[in-house]
Amino acid sequence: METLGSVPPEPGHAPGPRKSAEYDGTWRYTAPALDSTVPRARHAVRDLMRRQRVPLREDLLQGLLLIVSELVTNAVQHAALLSPEVGLEVSLGPEWVRVAVEDSHPYRPRPLEAYPDDEPRTGGRGLLLVQATVEEAGGRCDVEHTATGGKVVWAALPLRPSPTSPLRPR
Repeated sequence: METLGSVPPEPGHAPGPRKSAEYDGTWRYTAPALDSTVPRARHAVRDLMRRQRVPLREDLLQGLLLIVSELVTNAVQHAALLSPEVGLEVSLGPEWVRVAVEDSHPYRPRPLEAYPDDEPRTGGRGLLLVQATVEEAGGRCDVEHTATGGKVVWAALPLRPSPTSPLRPR
């Protein structure tokens, strides 16, 4: 994956709004670890991108919303027992957008391998999907542990695809 010029720092440590772009800043949402939080988080991020007039092409916006859905779903499904709330942080810069989902569960998520066609599976591939979406856009993603023993799973996408990205306009 390509390194972004100025990927924001760790969640919770992002700098305040800068003067270089009117959409710079960081927003944080906290919600209960419930299934209904997933569509609410996705809609909140979509509305934020529109309200801030972030110059994000439609295909990148859809990729970002898919990432938000998958990361919040994972936090709700796998961490709710130890984390009754999940945090969603959105950081915007002149060249990137970063989403981070924080929960109190200590275990680092791992993407599951793809299953053969003869083994039906209705879930478990969300992180593979996130990684593929991030890679295709020329972004980065990772998992970091928090000081309180939980974790933050984040993904950063460039606002404009890199010259080698398959998402680059033709």
